[in-house]
Amino acid sequence: MPRSRYKTLVDTYAADIRSGRLAPGTRLPTHRELAAREGLALVTASRVYAELEAMGLVSGETGRGTFVRETSLSPGQGIDQKDVAVGMIDLNFNYPSLPGQADLLRSALRQLALSGDLEALLRYQPHAGRQHERASIARHLHDRGVQVEAGQILIVNGAQQGLAVTLMALLKPGDVIAADALTYSGFKVLAEALHLEVVAIPLGDHGPDLVALDKLCRSRSVRAVYSMPTLHNPLGWVTPIEQREQLVALARRHDLTIIEDAAYAFLVENPPRTLVDLAPERTVYVSGLSKNIATGLRVGFIAAPLHTVPALERIIRATTWNTPGVMTAMACGWLDDGTVTQLEQQKRHDARARQALAAELLQGLTCIGHPSSYFLWLPLPEDVRADQIVVELMHEQISVTTAEPFAVSAHVPHAIRLALGSVQMEVLRQALITVRKVIGAYL
Repeated sequence: MPRSRYKTLVDTYAADIRSGRLAPGTRLPTHRELAAREGLALVTASRVYAELEAMGLVSGETGRGTFVRETSLSPGQGIDQKDVAVGMIDLNFNYPSLPGQADLLRSALRQLALSGDLEALLRYQPHAGRQHERASIARHLHDRGVQVEAGQILIVNGAQQGLAVTLMALLKPGDVIAADALTYSGFKVLAEALHLEVVAIPLGDHGPDLVALDKLCRSRSVRAVYSMPTLHNPLGWVTPIEQREQLVALARRHDLTIIEDAAYAFLVENPPRTLVDLAPERTVYVSGLSKNIATGLRVGFIAAPLHTVPALERIIRATTWNTPGVMTAMACGWLDDGTVTQLEQQKRHDARARQALAAELLQGLTCIGHPSSYFLWLPLPEDVRADQIVVELMHEQISVTTAEPFAVSAHVPHAIRLALGSVQMEVLRQALITVRKVIGAYL
């Protein structure tokens, strides 16, 4: 087929989709039907759909066909997510807040203003953080079952930067890292930006399919595994201790670095032992204070094996030099005086209340989550498309996320994720009633 004709067909489909002549959700002809109708070779027909998919205009779904995508939706969460319009109820992102948090900030700023250490906060800080603040975080982590010393702690600008520093320091472009088939969208964005190859681990009932991971490591040169064993985002897993021990054994067998993301772990009381406690020689533990204190407080931390600390510190120096001293002083003051522990207890209570509300109002729908988490995963009924539900909810002034930002493999399940922690309870109640009505219409 001449290139001009091939391109014309792509352009015709693209124009029809963008203009609305082909509506979102429309099932397109099969590859064979397209080839027969247009007099093309099958491989050329497949190239037409592949190019349209690369443009974000269609999605191919195994066993179902090729469908027109809803192009008014943003392609992902976080870096690719459009701002939520004024008046829209935001169930995309979690920024849980409690009454009185602003008063905590005022008090902390007054204390800093009166402190004799104020001048020091205006200067460059050590790349990994000041030693006494690293010790504060180490003490905090001891209460979480993470037995590390201050010298293993690096303070960063939020857990997201902690992940970025870890990937940049310990991996190189082209390296293969394994992650759950559904995983944290911010990790996906980072891996793509750093040109890492992310391979999907199939999902089990309460964690990754470790038999599949073992086979993957035998066939591919996997360098690392990214894991959220305590309150997985988006599925709410708390992986049992037996599976954690199996993952550690597998990592030792295949010499994998483990990256343990614990951003939401504080919401789970008495969780199983952390991966970093089970395999301290190869696990990098990343977390922060955005969820348990406030998202605007961009203070995070890495707990790493001593032999990796110089490489991690070098990346901090090369990117941000240090985390601002004013922020770390406030955060560590709250760690030391018990404020963080108090806020964590309150937010666990708040999250449980929101989950209980969701369970009450979403009866009849399949809901996957944890009773203390701030998010909920809703697989959709057979033959219901996620983008269709998202558009209908947008018309009801509710913004939610599809599975696409979280999907590592080519297979993207039709599901939506609800962030429960960013709106007042009464607003959440009304939003959940609407979600139930919209999805329930297809049952």
